[in-house]
Amino acid sequence: MNLKECYEKFGGSFEEVSSRLPRETMIKKFIFKFLNDKSYENLMDSLDSHDYSQAFIASHTLKGVCQNLAFTRLHESSHDLTEALRGDGSHDENLISELREKVTADYELTTGAIMELQAEE
Repeated sequence: MNLKECYEKFGGSFEEVSSRLPRETMIKKFIFKFLNDKSYENLMDSLDSHDYSQAFIASHTLKGVCQNLAFTRLHESSHDLTEALRGDGSHDENLISELREKVTADYELTTGAIMELQAEE
């Protein structure tokens, strides 16, 4: 699998990330670093403990990283979760649970494709 195929597999935009990082070696450097990013882990830990303030911060961070790397699908789901966590403290538990599942599925798809690409290096 090449880098463009990796992006296609997880629903990202290779064209968008290429406009920011014109060399494939730079793109690979940053997407491989994403595997060690703690935003998703922090998000899940915060949701598990019902600390929605920290979950908002972690979700917002994950969303930003995904936007910068053009991980379109994961960016969209983390954006939706961020918006559900934003606000005055009253949160729809069912919506948050549903969005958490979507973020998890998109995260696993994204990291799985990146690990597959990394294994082929």
